[in-house]
Amino acid sequence: MSKELISMLSSRLVAVISFFLALTLVKGFEGTIGVNYGTVANNLPPPAQVAHFLLESTVINRVRLFDANPEILRAFAHTGVAVTISVPNDQIPDLTQLNFAQQWVEDYIQPHTPATNIVRILVGNEVISTANKLLIVSLVTAMETLQTALVAASLDRRIQVSTPHSLGILSNSSPPSTGKFRQGYDTHVIKPLLSFLRDSNSPFMVNPYPFFDCSPDTLDYALFQPNAGVFDENTQLFYTNMLDAQLDAVFSAMKLLGFDDLEIVIAETGWPSMGDATQFGVDAKSAAEYNGNLMRHVTSGVGTPLMPNRTFETYIFALFNEDLKPGPTCERYFGLFRPDMTPVYDIGILRPTVAAAANIQHATCLLIITVGFLIIKNHGENLIL
Repeated sequence: MSKELISMLSSRLVAVISFFLALTLVKGFEGTIGVNYGTVANNLPPPAQVAHFLLESTVINRVRLFDANPEILRAFAHTGVAVTISVPNDQIPDLTQLNFAQQWVEDYIQPHTPATNIVRILVGNEVISTANKLLIVSLVTAMETLQTALVAASLDRRIQVSTPHSLGILSNSSPPSTGKFRQGYDTHVIKPLLSFLRDSNSPFMVNPYPFFDCSPDTLDYALFQPNAGVFDENTQLFYTNMLDAQLDAVFSAMKLLGFDDLEIVIAETGWPSMGDATQFGVDAKSAAEYNGNLMRHVTSGVGTPLMPNRTFETYIFALFNEDLKPGPTCERYFGLFRPDMTPVYDIGILRPTVAAAANIQHATCLLIITVGFLIIKNHGENLIL
């Protein structure tokens, strides 16, 4: 066999292996990586177009909504995409009444299921951090009442009930082994909430954002880049990234209350691609590093120092840049995609193209021919080209 042919076939073989590795990586993201689909903008594509784009062009098969928009729920019908919907904070007191909860299920769930794969309902968002006493004291009762309404509609085995928390629920988080829920809330709100989650087989959901907690000195630590790390003297465990430390602080707080068996889901996390001039680490490169490394880390099965050998269901914030969000500039640039559905940066979320699929088929044929040549050659037979 000529050296030129061997060289050509070898390059094809490398292409085949590389492509299969890429496909394996993409496949690994599926099922555990979701996205927060926010709509605080005036330039977003129609929901039906968004649903088609996610299904056909990306590996994302989970979405979290911040409401229960019927148009969006209809758009995801028959896609198989796992949809999480939300009850707004201001409806939590009403949801403590069974009649209201049953009507809510009748209005927002039953018209769409099972065509739309609704898998979870979130009762409010970061309720404890609002410091609104009425919302806080109503939270667990509202969740229990909603669960009762789902049971009555025979939907409780299909749909979970939970609520996401900011890390403001912790009174201490450093080192991670000393994580503890805020006094008062720990026994009166969080412990009953954790008990409900255990009884209903639902996850504890948190919104960790290394972006908001890092400094110029800890930027690499937040971005999963090489850094000096943090050593927890209590556990003798070493932390190489901030997200692990945040998750383990939550785990430690849960363990203190006797609920270290519950699953933890990352309901929100992300990094902006643009911000104000006074902010550091706010650019497309940093956003790509964080979200790309995040995806690889939470799907790797490595886990965290206190929670080894596990993956984490994770929802990146956010699907789109949202131009009407209030606050500093960065709040409007957390999106993975622009409103025209072009990526802000590449982190491997887009599916391999049809052209790439054709290339792999061609390369596979060449690989088979190569193996055939080598078998014949190893048996001492003559090859006539």
